Amino acid sequence: SALFEAICRLPWYQITRTEQRLLERRARDIFSLVHPLSTLVELGPGSGLKLAALLSARPAGPMTVHLVDVSGAALDAAGRVLASDADLVVVPHEATYEAGLAEISRGPRARGRMLTLVLGSNIGNFDPPGADAFLRVVRGAMSKGDALLLGADLAKPEADLLLAYDDPLGVTSAFNMNLLVRANGELDADFDLGGFVHRAIWNADASRIEMHLVSLRQQRVRVPAADLDITFEAGEMIWTESSYKYSAGHVVAMVEQAGFRTVHQWSEDGFALTLAEAP
Repeated sequence: SALFEAICRLPWYQITRTEQRLLERRARDIFSLVHPLSTLVELGPGSGLKLAALLSARPAGPMTVHLVDVSGAALDAAGRVLASDADLVVVPHEATYEAGLAEISRGPRARGRMLTLVLGSNIGNFDPPGADAFLRVVRGAMSKGDALLLGADLAKPEADLLLAYDDPLGVTSAFNMNLLVRANGELDADFDLGGFVHRAIWNADASRIEMHLVSLRQQRVRVPAADLDITFEAGEMIWTESSYKYSAGHVVAMVEQAGFRTVHQWSEDGFALTLAEAP
């Protein structure tokens, strides 16, 4: 979580700042289109700063805010940001998005509409079938009239994307290498951190950035807790993450395919916020 927050502050990674500007400028429009709103859900709140920017323009009155994240540290940080607002009841869910949504849907709910936020272009970490399945899970947790606000990064020149995902300061590299650190610490693996390097690749045909860890030599790695014994050749890669990039029209098609009706879309500097509702 700390490494990702550092990435969000890098000058080459524009997603967070662009999305926050859009939220600040369009917050009143968003709330007017989802009135009356009683419940807000954010899947992956991060630091909570974007949510706070959005909520600063909400109409007066009580609201329940559900925060869903696998990171307890992120939930704590977002909760602290929102703690000063006495009209908010903040409910953290340390869970996957799907499990958190299921937990929320089983609980009591005030009268009024629910708005679910999927920001930070988190949707881009799913492959197309996975994104469709995930959006259908979100839709399935909603009642008629509930809404989705989806933030999605749009395709840009290759050079700009590679700078964002392989920054000159090496923060993104550290974020990627942290997977091996976690495997060593939590799965008793014996990855040699000096034996791998970070590589970002723009796959234009699939419209995605791919994050890889490249083996620098032939080496054998054991991961006892996962019952794995792997031999890597020099140049062989572990594909750790994808980040899909979209056109504005593709985002609309994606949400409508999952059963939503598009209400409005705002875009700025290569980023789109799409508001859709459950018909």
